[in-house]
Amino acid sequence: MKISGRNFIPGKVIEVKEGATTAHVRVEIAGGTILTASITNEAVADLGLKKGETVHALIKASDVMIAVGD
Repeated sequence: MKISGRNFIPGKVIEVKEGATTAHVRVEIAGGTILTASITNEAVADLGLKKGETVHALIKASDVMIAVGD
């Protein structure tokens, strides 16, 4: 996978908390820093996100997105 964003940070999912329509995905990155992404429940299902999974956080402006795969 190639992406234009340069803030491509590897981490591990430590929590996925789904709400009515939106989930909060907590990702631990280097140094123990925790990032939280708000994404749709549908995106959680499509990406197959679960605790312990290795992901990448992509940060653009005020958004944090999650990517999986190569």
